[in-house]
Amino acid sequence: MHQNCIFCRTAELTILAENPSAFAIRDKFPVRPLHTLIIPKRHVTDIFATDAGEREAIHDLALLCREAIVGEDPSVSGFNFGSNIGHAAGQKIFHAHVHLIPRRSGEGDLPAARPG
Repeated sequence: MHQNCIFCRTAELTILAENPSAFAIRDKFPVRPLHTLIIPKRHVTDIFATDAGEREAIHDLALLCREAIVGEDPSVSGFNFGSNIGHAAGQKIFHAHVHLIPRRSGEGDLPAARPG
């Protein structure tokens, strides 16, 4: 746990779902409604630093969250699923996390990642 990392301070987060190795929360600054983050519990800088078990746990939660999102909003017909890795790619919080972004027909492009 890193005290300065918002994703390590889980008591301050509203957790939607979790398993022994990962948890899911809504993005604080969503690019689309129901934008969800899936985060390993172990503090690692990016998704490439996770181990196979953590990646499987993240994937399992992504499936669970995808089902819940479609159940909550049947207009969702697709998803973007990925991770920004490094400043140049727009990563802002240096604790690995994966974005699950619901998409609906007729939506425009997602905003470009801003380096930060």
